[in-house]
Amino acid sequence: MNWLIFGAGAIGSYIGCSLAHRGDPVTFLEQPSVAAEIRRSGLHLHLGQETLHITEPHIAESLESALDYAPFDAAIFALKSFDTQNAIKQMTPYSQALPPLICLQNGVENEVALATSLGSEKVIAGTVTSAIGRRAVGEIVLERRRGLGLADTHPRSHEFVQAFNAAGLNATLYSHPADMKWSKMLTNLFANATSAILDLTPAQVIAHSGLFRIELRQLREALAVMATQKIGVINLPGVPVRLLAFTIRWLPHETARLLLRRSVGRGRGAKMPSFHLDLHSGRGQSEVDFLNGAVVRFGRTHAVPTSVNQLLNETLLGLTSGRLPLDTFAHRPEALLNLLPD
Repeated sequence: MNWLIFGAGAIGSYIGCSLAHRGDPVTFLEQPSVAAEIRRSGLHLHLGQETLHITEPHIAESLESALDYAPFDAAIFALKSFDTQNAIKQMTPYSQALPPLICLQNGVENEVALATSLGSEKVIAGTVTSAIGRRAVGEIVLERRRGLGLADTHPRSHEFVQAFNAAGLNATLYSHPADMKWSKMLTNLFANATSAILDLTPAQVIAHSGLFRIELRQLREALAVMATQKIGVINLPGVPVRLLAFTIRWLPHETARLLLRRSVGRGRGAKMPSFHLDLHSGRGQSEVDFLNGAVVRFGRTHAVPTSVNQLLNETLLGLTSGRLPLDTFAHRPEALLNLLPD
């Protein structure tokens, strides 16, 4: 298959390198400065003891030049959610020439935005559960292999999953895209905004009994919003989301904290989450409004209270925009807990 990859970030490079190593032609679309660096050094994907080297990756600096290598079978779209609208503006003039976009972004609103501009037949919902890190431009590391999910809503979805699995990506088809995307968002919400606001690791957040109550309440709000829309909680590749939801909904506070403390400690407990990286990137943008903010927007539409998600969203947006100094809540759990609604 012939693939177009929007962006050579962590997810795009991981999937693109895996497909290219299998022998598929892959074109990466990147901004000129990043493209130049990758042309010089190539792409390097570290898979445990093995490293895949793509010494001369094909990389384009504009969508117009990338489409010189069309027709593509599919495109991988894994940009940050705050870059979606700008990408749509660039894609709209070329919508007829674009292949189906496999949207692997976090959040639950990107597919709708893409489909509104490009057509629903052009968009396939997906999600990545493997943990992937970016050490430098062109140097990607697979931190934990889990897999990826793809909506079974397109005539070629089965074909794409076969290609992903042939490349070692552990792909699974899902018949209900909303269940898949919202279930992934639950995992993205957990110990993310609180960690960024307080400059604490997820393990430190969960170890604090008061902060753990914030995590319980924000996830219970998200689960209530899902239930109102009849969106189910489902397991994703390598991620037992149903167990997380059961723990959050039904187990006593200290039992839930003990179980999740162990679980997070084995995974990303000491690693700063994506919202923290956004906050300290210097870009002045955050995906929090596409996750916690989405819970608030859907909650408002369906008359579900979401006060904790609203607090986390507004606070982190304030820190990101500079309206609040970065050290307002740093290492000060009580400062955030004092704002928690009853």
